[in-house]
Amino acid sequence: MSEVRERMIRDLRLAGLEEKTSKEYVRAVRQLAAYYMIRPDQLTERQVEDYLLYVRDELGVARGTFAPLLAGLKFFYVNTLGYDWPLLTKKKFAGHGRSGYPTCAATPIVAA
Repeated sequence: MSEVRERMIRDLRLAGLEEKTSKEYVRAVRQLAAYYMIRPDQLTERQVEDYLLYVRDELGVARGTFAPLLAGLKFFYVNTLGYDWPLLTKKKFAGHGRSGYPTCAATPIVAA
C-alpha cells in the first residue's frame, strides 16, 4: 500500500467517516489513478477536472454515483494532500436536468 493511500485512510478514520464511506472515497481515488495510469498525487487540477467532466458527461453517471466520487476526490486533495484547488474548494458541479443542460443553466420560464 502506498504511503499516500495509507495517509488518506488514516485521515478518513480521524474524520470519523463510516467504513463504507471511506471505502467509496478510496475507490474514487483509485479509479482516477487507473484512468490516467499515474499516481493521483501527481495529477494536475485540470486533469482531475477533465476526469470529473468525463465521468459526469461522457459516462453519464447518476447523481448518486457522482456525488460520492466528487466527495472522495475532494477529501483526498483538500484534506489529505492539503491542496487549495478552486475546482474542489470553490466550484459546484451541477447535475444534468431533464433538458440535458446543466441544472445551473436551466432557468424556469415564468409567464408574465
